[in-house]
Amino acid sequence: MNILITNDDGIYSPGIAALANIAKTFGTVRIVAPDVEQSSMGHAITHSRPLSYKKSPIAFEGIDAFRVNGTPADCVALGLHLYSDTNVVLSGINMGPNLGNSMWHSGTLAAAKQAVLLGVKGIALSTPVGRTEPDFEKLKPFVVSSLEELFINNELALYNVNFPPEPKGIRWTRQSVRLYDGNVVPGEDPMGRKHFWITVTPLEPAEEDTDRWAVDHGYVSITPLRLDLTNEAELVGHLMSK
Repeated sequence: MNILITNDDGIYSPGIAALANIAKTFGTVRIVAPDVEQSSMGHAITHSRPLSYKKSPIAFEGIDAFRVNGTPADCVALGLHLYSDTNVVLSGINMGPNLGNSMWHSGTLAAAKQAVLLGVKGIALSTPVGRTEPDFEKLKPFVVSSLEELFINNELALYNVNFPPEPKGIRWTRQSVRLYDGNVVPGEDPMGRKHFWITVTPLEPAEEDTDRWAVDHGYVSITPLRLDLTNEAELVGHLMSK
């Protein structure tokens, strides 16, 4: 199996190193990742300037690794151009969860989506982060188990995987869709200049068997996704009313 790995945290993230070391047990790994952090970049594509790539300043033993002056989606497009024999794209392990509504702006998930748009299976992997870095060694057996399950077949598919800090099992889930309270928090830098932080808070608890619910209860969440955003029920209703 030929595996392309990227992320949105950048080439220096410990999460991408942890994922690469695990992925090596499944096949040949190549890394093409952003040269700087691109968190919450969503599915942005660079179109106003050329992209370039350079050898990674971080050594990944036995792995070709490059950094790109672009977004996570850019990295996948360029990576699949460089390595056209890729069988699967892994994005992560992200330093922070990508659950529920956060899927809309996640650069981690966007990289996996870009893979599927280009005809390659895409898998996004994320875990919460607090005052200290995640314990990737503790997560390792669950990352392995998740990948084993998702590598069973070669069908084109998109998956979003989230690991709680201390997993106790794996659950297949659906996306938690809940309304959020968006807050703009004003502040001031040391020079007296105003700045603002954008934050969100869920207004309702997560529904059972959703991705948020699973991670809140200590389970790895695997959510199968699709690129078609069509509201089928509403479409049928409009067509039937004509």
